[in-house]
Amino acid sequence: MFKRVYIALDESEFSKHALETAARIAQIFKASLCIAHCIIDDSQSSQKIGLEVLEKAKSTLNDLEIETKLILVDDQYGLNGITMAIAESAIEWKADLLVVGTSNRKGLDRFFSGSVAEELIKKIDCSIMLVRI
Repeated sequence: MFKRVYIALDESEFSKHALETAARIAQIFKASLCIAHCIIDDSQSSQKIGLEVLEKAKSTLNDLEIETKLILVDDQYGLNGITMAIAESAIEWKADLLVVGTSNRKGLDRFFSGSVAEELIKKIDCSIMLVRI
């Protein structure tokens, strides 16, 4: 069913659970897995930290075809910039499933901080799995 599973992660617990889910799906369907991480500037230090996040995530997975991507985000657009960068990267990679960790915030917390997952649903035309703790 799924041949190309894509996940953009940060260093949160939500992302760790989403990565575990994405890996299980990739194993079940013998799919390729792309792990992406957003950085807000192209400096060597940001790239180094981003690559460390990706390598740490990749090291927890076995027997999967894994590709990693650093995504440069224009931070002047805030949440919209992050979601656009993730959506464009997933589309470019030809993902047929996007796995996203979400905190499931409600009320004023959600109003003020927004939701990457919610915005991605509006921007991408492939299956999306939301993973909550």
